[in-house]
Amino acid sequence: MGKKLGGGEEELPLFETKEARFRGASKVFVSTVFVGICLIWVYRLTHIPRAGEKGRWAWIGMFMAELWFSLYWILTQSSRFRVVYNYPFKERLSYRYKEKLPDVDIFVCTADPKLEPPTMVINTILSCMSYNYPPEKLSIYLSDDGGSELTYYALLEASSFSKHWIPFCKKFNVKPRSPGAYFAQQIDGGQDITYAQEWFAMKKLYKELENRIDLAIEMGKIPKETRDQHKGFSEWNSKVTKQDHQSIVQSRIGWRGNYKYNNWNLKDVRI
Repeated sequence: MGKKLGGGEEELPLFETKEARFRGASKVFVSTVFVGICLIWVYRLTHIPRAGEKGRWAWIGMFMAELWFSLYWILTQSSRFRVVYNYPFKERLSYRYKEKLPDVDIFVCTADPKLEPPTMVINTILSCMSYNYPPEKLSIYLSDDGGSELTYYALLEASSFSKHWIPFCKKFNVKPRSPGAYFAQQIDGGQDITYAQEWFAMKKLYKELENRIDLAIEMGKIPKETRDQHKGFSEWNSKVTKQDHQSIVQSRIGWRGNYKYNNWNLKDVRI
């Protein structure tokens, strides 16, 4: 049941193997089909038209085709006769091979802030950022073909909100990790008072974030205070349109900066 290594945590199995349910019924079904195949073979062999009779070669051709597909079916049953499922222990896998896990790049694509609301886009971004995966091995890219400053504004707001959302996800093992989907659910009454307080505080922060983004989209422009605080908005001017704009690359979240939490470091970086 999983590969074992010596020494404490290393001895624990990485996965658990369980046999599929209703295996007896499956074996009975397979056996009846096999008997039916054998009876078809017997019928074909004992009723082959004699030489010179009409349809002899058609009969032989049908028998050969049935023989081929029957043999193929029999061979495939070797992997179906005893079905088992492997259930991995993800925490143990991550603990044992954390240093060997590969780097992962995640690309999120959008094109139009009207057809694909920025709120929906940043929910995807925040969900990816909250993955149970070593953050130093995780890189997330947002590609906006429309080059909209509204999308960048939403990402700017999301980077600030992530300082609260990611620790909350880690602390309470939140699922789903998309804040929009998570807060659409009812709070679990069985949780302690600390969880309830932080749940309502986090939901308030998310609603404020959502309202700011929706207001900017409704007005069709970025608040002047925000625009003045971040030089990244200088890339957008009156000549920039959805169909005609220069390449704009902005890095919002990096690994070296001033705000550290749960292995994440945040800093505005311009490329």
